[in-house]
Amino acid sequence: MATVEECREALDQLSRNMAGAEGDVRKAAAMDRSLTCHLTDLALTFSGRLRDGRIADVVETPGPPPAKADIRLTMTGDDLVALVGGRLNFASAWAAGRVRLEAGLRDLLRLRTLL
Repeated sequence: MATVEECREALDQLSRNMAGAEGDVRKAAAMDRSLTCHLTDLALTFSGRLRDGRIADVVETPGPPPAKADIRLTMTGDDLVALVGGRLNFASAWAAGRVRLEAGLRDLLRLRTLL
């Protein structure tokens, strides 16, 4: 099972990946939205802000998300680490129910370039 530290590092790596992206991926990441990533196996939520192509102001809270964010992810810590590490494909994980993504239609359309 992935540790809290490994999950935080995975989110930091995802932020660095988005910040270094170019073209359509960079445009898709350049939104300003609240974001949560609830890790079911660790019973904690990382909350932050997707802003300027990065994930900023990340805080960790126990339990489910304390507030409804614009973009909401739910998965296990192992799946987060595998997704960011390139060992798990987002589309197949989503189709299998391993990853849940909730967002408004407009955000989903922009996010599809990132995923």
